[in-house]
Amino acid sequence: MGENYKTLPIVQKLSKGEETVWVNPKKIPFAENRQGISMADIDEAEARLQRFAPFIMKCFPETEKDGGMIESVLTSISGMQKHLEETYGVQIPGRLMLKQDGHLAIAGSVKARGGIYEVLKHTEELAFEKGLIKVGDDYGKLANEECREFFGQYTIQVGSTGNLGLSIGIASAAVGYKVIVHMSADAKQWKKDMLRSHGVTVVEYESDYTAAVKEGRRLSDEDPKSYFVDDENSVNLFMGYAVAAKRLKKQLEEQRILVDGDHPLFVYIPCGVGGAPGGITFGLKEIWGDHVHCFFVEPVQAPAMLLGMATGLHNEICVQDIGLSGLTHADGLAVGRPSGFVGKVVEPLLSGEFTLQDKWLYEYMRGLLDTEGIFLEPSACAAFEGPARLLSYKETKDYIKENGLAEKMGAAVHIAWATGGSLVPEKVRAEYQNTYL
Repeated sequence: MGENYKTLPIVQKLSKGEETVWVNPKKIPFAENRQGISMADIDEAEARLQRFAPFIMKCFPETEKDGGMIESVLTSISGMQKHLEETYGVQIPGRLMLKQDGHLAIAGSVKARGGIYEVLKHTEELAFEKGLIKVGDDYGKLANEECREFFGQYTIQVGSTGNLGLSIGIASAAVGYKVIVHMSADAKQWKKDMLRSHGVTVVEYESDYTAAVKEGRRLSDEDPKSYFVDDENSVNLFMGYAVAAKRLKKQLEEQRILVDGDHPLFVYIPCGVGGAPGGITFGLKEIWGDHVHCFFVEPVQAPAMLLGMATGLHNEICVQDIGLSGLTHADGLAVGRPSGFVGKVVEPLLSGEFTLQDKWLYEYMRGLLDTEGIFLEPSACAAFEGPARLLSYKETKDYIKENGLAEKMGAAVHIAWATGGSLVPEKVRAEYQNTYL
């Protein structure tokens, strides 16, 4: 596309830091979608997590009540729905729900899914290779001291703005690995402190996420006993996130909530580099196809995935190329360059994207706390921009009409995907609650 991308109306809006919506013109009917990955890959990831359940219970006793499964609840939030409608003068037809991945065990964020899964997959491969386990064994034995000593010869490294680092760091340290987390300038101090309290080495950078990942990858590649978790390109992370869709299906069935041609499902997910929202979207589409409509939400100063997809340049463009700073209070979304791998996978699947100003992160956070008594970190609250603004933009109203959904919206379910929050220290929560932009 060359420099021609600068003439695109959506790029001109983004470059001004304006709140906007983008409906994906490359989305195709699900039946026509052909990917190199499929439901079989999600099933394989789910089976691996099941094999590790005894190990997870031993390392993290808080998961015992769920049999070693790391899962979050799906909650109806009618109080928040009413608050959004009354405070912002909007309509949210149907039912608003919250997928509480901010309360996932171990890492307190959506990153507990993909991050912990990738660490466990690497652990399984090493354990088989060295004869620590064989097919049919109880994986609980990997938590013994002898195995921990063996894993202590190896290092896991990752670049992160915060939550992926927490997930990889806490899980890897529990297995026994040495862990190095390369943190970008946007990472919150409390996340660095928490990692260090688990014995994790934190390397701090004055530059952004992309630079932290690049340097982390380089250092890891120099060490034959180091494994780099690549948030930008990892299929393993992606599959760990995708398992969420199968879990959500079960939860909706338990609550007798239908998703079909007459009962559309709308899902809104905050987006940084794209791994978690991309994996979740892939899983959701594998299960519900055209009956689920997935939207990402990004800050106005860091709309990396939207820019990559709208221009078709994916990871060959960054937000700084169009004059944006990449700086945002949404630390988990402070990414200037998107994952090219994820962008290409979700190109035929994603319905669209919203961007929002940072001030709404705090307004939505306070609204949820006041109405539902649920705390989320500011980044996670970006999800509420989707249901709050779905019927405010002409582009999304047209999307609803063109997809034959106008008469079905009363039966719709909207899920805001809460991506982080439960590990935020009380002092920091108080600071967030008193932040007004």
